[in-house]
Amino acid sequence: MFSRTVLSSCKRAPKASLLRGLATEASAAPAASEVAQVDAALKAYYAYQARIHRALHNPFPYDFYFKQGSPLESRFNIEERRRERKAFGAPFGMQTGETSEAEKLAEATMRDEEEAMPRIHEADINSDFKNLQRRGQRNLYLLLQKQENGMAVWRFPQGSVDRGELLHLAATRGLEVECGNNMDTWTVSRNPIGVFHPPSPASTDGTEKDVVFFYKAHIMAGQVRPNRTHTQDFAWLTKGEIKIRVDADYWLGIKDMLSDF
Repeated sequence: MFSRTVLSSCKRAPKASLLRGLATEASAAPAASEVAQVDAALKAYYAYQARIHRALHNPFPYDFYFKQGSPLESRFNIEERRRERKAFGAPFGMQTGETSEAEKLAEATMRDEEEAMPRIHEADINSDFKNLQRRGQRNLYLLLQKQENGMAVWRFPQGSVDRGELLHLAATRGLEVECGNNMDTWTVSRNPIGVFHPPSPASTDGTEKDVVFFYKAHIMAGQVRPNRTHTQDFAWLTKGEIKIRVDADYWLGIKDMLSDF
């Protein structure tokens, strides 16, 4: 009887051990599977929430401004992810401060790029008013030096209007006559941005006084080659520099049409 008890104990011990091992393995397997499922579900949840946030917010239509696959688009995407991480915390599964491979590659590319041009150009140091590279952060306007009533005055390019001619076409033609055809320019609008009534004595014969309409145009490429029969000199000037070159009446008529930046 004693021996049977011992024998039974010997048989039961491995069985209990086997059951304990099976129970341990069975309980561990579902735990790992559940963690993987929770991990995948959380990733899908956060990705879905991010898509909803981007779709509803739409802060910047970068597809319109950046060419697909361009370095500028890649840099914007990297900086956008950094801004989102700073605002909303590190993405799921990524520790704070961790840098992705794409960001590392972009940072290396940025370091290898050429250094940006200095804000102060050589034309600023030499006071070269004919150089379009001067005052890089400011708006520049083209002024011509002409002779009026025996005096040298500074004026914007100007021309006359033929009978039946549209004003914006007359402005484009006058610009080419006085500044040459070496500039690639674009007239922004068909509507004038301002009007100037030059001071003149009151007419006694009933004739109408001259009126000057101003049109805004941008230079895309090239440089001025002034017609020496109409102009003596030219300069690319900021709003503040224009003020000290033109007379008081002309300045009062044009100052509200100019932007300083």
